Amino acid sequence: MPDSRVPVVPGGSALDDLGVRLHDGGGTLRVWSGNASSMELVVFDATDLDWVTDQAALERRPGGVWEVTSALLQPGTRYAVRVGGPHGPGNTFNPETLLLDPYAKGLAQGHGYQEWRSVVIVDGFDWGNTSKPRIPLDRTVIYEGHLKGMTKRHPEVPPALHGTYAGLAHPAMIEHFHALGITSVELLPVHAFVPEPRLLERGLTNYWGYNTLNYFTPHAAYATEDARKRGPEAIIAEFKGMVKLLHEAGLEVILDVVYNHTSEEGIGGPRSSLRGIDNASYYRQDGNGVYIDTTGCGNTLDTSTDAGARLVLDSLRYWAEEMQIDGFRFDLATAIARDAAHTYNPEHPLLRAIAADPVLADTKLIAEPWDVGLGGWQTGNFPTGWHEWNDRYRDRVRNFWLSDIDYARRASAPVGIGGFATRLAGSSNTFSEERGPLASINFVTAHDGFTLHDLVSYDVKHNEANGENNRDGADTNRAFNHGVEGPTDDPAILAARRKAMRNLLGTVLLSAGIPMLTAGDEVGRTQRGNNNAYAQDSPLTWLGWELEPWQQDLRAHVTRLIRLRQENPALRPSRYARLGEHIPNASVMDWYDQNGETMEPGQWNDPGNRTLQYVAASTPDTEAANRILLIVHGTEAPIDVRLPLEIDGANRFVSLWSSADEHPSAHAEVFEPGDVLSVPGTSMRLFRVE
Repeated sequence: MPDSRVPVVPGGSALDDLGVRLHDGGGTLRVWSGNASSMELVVFDATDLDWVTDQAALERRPGGVWEVTSALLQPGTRYAVRVGGPHGPGNTFNPETLLLDPYAKGLAQGHGYQEWRSVVIVDGFDWGNTSKPRIPLDRTVIYEGHLKGMTKRHPEVPPALHGTYAGLAHPAMIEHFHALGITSVELLPVHAFVPEPRLLERGLTNYWGYNTLNYFTPHAAYATEDARKRGPEAIIAEFKGMVKLLHEAGLEVILDVVYNHTSEEGIGGPRSSLRGIDNASYYRQDGNGVYIDTTGCGNTLDTSTDAGARLVLDSLRYWAEEMQIDGFRFDLATAIARDAAHTYNPEHPLLRAIAADPVLADTKLIAEPWDVGLGGWQTGNFPTGWHEWNDRYRDRVRNFWLSDIDYARRASAPVGIGGFATRLAGSSNTFSEERGPLASINFVTAHDGFTLHDLVSYDVKHNEANGENNRDGADTNRAFNHGVEGPTDDPAILAARRKAMRNLLGTVLLSAGIPMLTAGDEVGRTQRGNNNAYAQDSPLTWLGWELEPWQQDLRAHVTRLIRLRQENPALRPSRYARLGEHIPNASVMDWYDQNGETMEPGQWNDPGNRTLQYVAASTPDTEAANRILLIVHGTEAPIDVRLPLEIDGANRFVSLWSSADEHPSAHAEVFEPGDVLSVPGTSMRLFRVE
């Protein structure tokens, strides 16, 4: 009897080769629709997308696939499909509507908002000897950014390349990535997307791109003008050229992918593809055809059906293989792991199929482990092989360095250091021993929310520019403006804000887990308090490259911290340690108080105790053994800290980094066990133990 746990490709061989496959004399188009009663291929003039030049009927094949083989399907052919079917709850067929092939590799846009056509593509790109960098997980440092925003204002990137795929791979950007030390660039959505009509009516746009039109096509607007003029194949070639150059520079490319919903929104919204092909099978709905929306965007892709799950799997395989992408961050990932009863299932066949797929074997799989549906918050509950955005980490770190400090100014610190220490050490209370600390993507900011600068400069959001009367965006931010809301000339407040940013960055880059930085945080980029700038395609959201001295100092701290992380394996364990056992690639952790004595149980949660010394000793199997000591002090009053005397074999402590320094110190001070250090308020200090 077969093992029911063995992953099966959704739909099996019946759903193979969907989309267009070229062969001698033409091509074959295969489109799935389980409920359709007719389907027609419609071909258009190459320059006038309203001019129908030919048509051909598709025939139904086993498994619900409709197929036609025709000489009409040639490289560059512009085409659409028309689909007829029954009326009734869940069905929205209209045989007059022109629809995109869900598997189209190229798109062409006419003059209207919904005037899109699929394009037949021939792949002739030469990857040469380029291969994926395959950065080890423990050495991975993710840099999340917007493809356009990162290069739009870069003075060394030629204007013709600003905001483009080619611009991201320009030597000036590669130099920037290398100088910081990041290993993996995570791009906000680059699948073809469109702005919502409601935004266009307000004179805004969807800047972030979480409104997918097609899952197989790169967003055309991010290509250079020259590539756009030459057509879809040139756009794909520019995208691949970007990936190739980044790979040659040793940098990974991770894509933020939006498989939880599409741009068709709710019933009555745009009808461009899946809704017209088989609405009842592609979108979650009840027996009356009412959408079950767990995304907050109008629709939710139904991955409990073979067709919905296979669409996701095939898209991932295409981007990983044909586009050579190194990893994926799944937006609202809980939504794609809901079963036919709309309940999250960590054993969902799609999750198992993705993790078991040989094409995806070496890709990094990152879940945003929540959606807005019932039971949608699933942090820590994704299966082995997946990594997760750790919102518990984000919230605890923000609390410790910001909202707790704010509260302490009015009363006293509300909590001790225990919860913070658990996050620092790899969130073992969230992730299983089998998954280990590298299951956690550690972050304090992301594209969604305050920037790092704004997190320490505003208490509340300021989203008026979004046109929703400041109702949009998160209300709970765990932020702290340090005494003044927004801009100020007060030197004490500015100094406190800079140190707070250094503490937050230091925590992320010195914690066990995989660190993620938001592009621009390394130089204190501001969005003037807007914590939901999804509709702002302007200098507000583009990175600035003309830096003030304090911004250069902050960037120097980030560079130092990333280098120290790579040089000290004790900071990047792959496994959790076990008391009394030797676990390879773990870090054995010991905890001391401000007096250099072992932390007592009562000290962990005592609000009066917010100072600790954390010693981590690596157990690597390929690197030299290594030990670090990190002092964390979480109140604004300075404190004297005595270095531990009890560490076996420790003769000295070499200072590596301090968050109290405005600029990273070039001098490595050396201390002995038992020495007393004066530690400034709210600060961190890192040592190598020798």
